[in-house]
Amino acid sequence: MPQTLRIRELGLTDYETTWHAMQAFTAKRNQNTADELWLTEHPAVYTLGLNRKDVRYPKRKDIPLVLVDRGGKITYHGPGQAVIYLLIDLKRKGLSVRQLVSAMGNAVISLLEESVEENAITATVKSGAPGVYVGDKKIASLGLRLKNNCCYHGLALNIAMDLTPFAAIDPCGYPGLEVTQTSDLGVNISLHDAGKAFISKLAANLNYTECMTEKSA
Repeated sequence: MPQTLRIRELGLTDYETTWHAMQAFTAKRNQNTADELWLTEHPAVYTLGLNRKDVRYPKRKDIPLVLVDRGGKITYHGPGQAVIYLLIDLKRKGLSVRQLVSAMGNAVISLLEESVEENAITATVKSGAPGVYVGDKKIASLGLRLKNNCCYHGLALNIAMDLTPFAAIDPCGYPGLEVTQTSDLGVNISLHDAGKAFISKLAANLNYTECMTEKSA
């Protein structure tokens, strides 16, 4: 059983192109395909998941809206946000979706707790509201798609971005929900370093025995 985790550092990528690449990877994989995590960043885009009931569509028309196949409602991706996609065979790993979501949340919480030497950031998860919060402000959102016991999509962690596009939507379907980011909390960490730290913690949480990193040209 493969316990190697492939980590692909993709740099800045088009959202739809990356989404379709995840679909293709998942459709073609077999029992011997190694799991992968993709670290990327996207140009400005709103994405709307499969839960579209009572969704307030963006007030802004200068940012494209993409209807996608992940769980959840609407969110925003943009430069300065670390996006980590998880392409994992859950059955092979003996994981439920709930266990994976818990591992993702714990990895973000651990990252934030260790990011400031003198004043650690206390982050939490909330029942029924997937993601990670600092106080009442959301710092990381997540959504997954499961197909043939394999998942794709993943997590977005706000690092140093323009947060104003979030004001044009109800983030994750919650009216008035505020968002925050590491740069506003006194954390001096780059997008790349934050993504790598999250991946390292998640890989440890999920007991992978080997990690192999590939960078896009």
